[in-house]
Amino acid sequence: MSTFAPTAPSRAPGTATAGPREWFALAVLMLPVLLVSVDNTVLAFALPSISAALGPSGSQQLWIIDIYPLVLAGLLVSMGSMGDRFGRRRLLLLGATGFAAVSVFAAYAPSAEMLIASRAALGFFGAMLMPSTLSLLRNIFVDATQRRLAIAVWAACFAAGAALGPIVGGFLLEHYWWGSVFLLAVPVLIPLLILAPIFVPESRDPNPGRIDPVSIALSLTALAPLVFAIKNVAKDGSAASIVVPAVVGLVATALFVRRQLRRPDPMLDVRLFTVPTFSGAVVVNLLSVFSLVGFLFFVSQHLQLVIGQRPMQAGLSLVPGLLVMVVAGLSVVPLVRRIAPVTIVVTALLLSALGYVAVLVFATPDAVAPILVAFAVLGAGIGAAETISNDLIVSSVPPQKAGAASAVSETAYELGAVLGTAVLGTILTASYRSHLVVPDGIGTEAAEAAGETLGGAHHVAETLPPELGAALLESAGSAFDTGVGVTSGIGAALMVVAAGLAFVTLRTRRTMP
Repeated sequence: MSTFAPTAPSRAPGTATAGPREWFALAVLMLPVLLVSVDNTVLAFALPSISAALGPSGSQQLWIIDIYPLVLAGLLVSMGSMGDRFGRRRLLLLGATGFAAVSVFAAYAPSAEMLIASRAALGFFGAMLMPSTLSLLRNIFVDATQRRLAIAVWAACFAAGAALGPIVGGFLLEHYWWGSVFLLAVPVLIPLLILAPIFVPESRDPNPGRIDPVSIALSLTALAPLVFAIKNVAKDGSAASIVVPAVVGLVATALFVRRQLRRPDPMLDVRLFTVPTFSGAVVVNLLSVFSLVGFLFFVSQHLQLVIGQRPMQAGLSLVPGLLVMVVAGLSVVPLVRRIAPVTIVVTALLLSALGYVAVLVFATPDAVAPILVAFAVLGAGIGAAETISNDLIVSSVPPQKAGAASAVSETAYELGAVLGTAVLGTILTASYRSHLVVPDGIGTEAAEAAGETLGGAHHVAETLPPELGAALLESAGSAFDTGVGVTSGIGAALMVVAAGLAFVTLRTRRTMP
């Protein structure tokens, strides 16, 4: 069981009620969560500016977004193991220092390749930041009601960061260059470096497992090739470039699971997945984030490049939906004591599906309101589902397994973010390419650039005569929205599938304390 280093606790001995020190610790631990959320949202809104400045291909554009959560997801479990051995707070502070330094480098990246490399390094240090949060909450907040409220704050912080990111990022993008959005990490991490040693108690496993380099390598090898295969579909790669990495990823996954089952001290106790409530809640987490990030990927481009909003306007347009997400996540805390968790989660996921359906049915190229209403509906469902699913993850396993359970939950978050842009982004890119009709009179090189991304089409249009540029933009906007319709249908179907899985796996948990 994880234990804290000696501190002066604010709660009385023998009681389970958290005091002021524990709530201050929660506030400090929310800083890295806020940073991760802000980073993902800001980057989605900065894509048009990055596309214009660095000229990335469609595949590179997806890699700019995906490489960070991909590396982060691949290392979360192994970094969680390192935190168990060397101290979670110590790892948190090391990750914060590295993340701040690399963020400055990313802000001045001179090319798409260097930006991708910087994002990979951010994923490495980000993996040091995240594993401590949920596992510490599980140990800091012993009382079930307080723990659930703390986890609701934890989940709502992702939505709050998503709300803050577009506003601050939109302001920066309108007044400064695209790299300024990466510098947001610095003012967030400086308070963390100052306050964490004061309020966050050191925590480590008194009996940690041995460091397992083979398992670390297998965890990365399992994820990276699979996403690489998905991305090759977007750029019409050869069968070999799709099938071979997919097979490598699946084989590495099987070897990783086999190794964990055979080791007396596994890096990840995969037997946790035999607990239906745990495995079902993890799937809900993954698909909820998948749905949210996939939606943000296309809606941020639609608002700016199809409707014509400025970055700041686009950010403000999404704030109501993001606030609904926060309120929904906090509102289910008292409800879950009277209503079965499965009822809340299934209802929430079906509500998210309705948000995608609303985009599919009501959205038009020049209408903002249907998009905003759809996002509010989607956000309400995701906010409620994530609060309950996270609490189920950490409460459905013994306290000594809280660290492993937290690592799995956070890995599901980041893997959902990877797949949300990789899968839905790939489908959207492929649909855009297949439906784009390049007007006559545009050169081959310009036509290829316009066919890569919607941002590329806007960049090409600026170099063309007004009438020809307008024709290209009209065709590009239509092609993009056709892809949005396809991805919305898929997103709705996935939420229905998630609701069905939740209904089957979470029925054993009737009520929560």
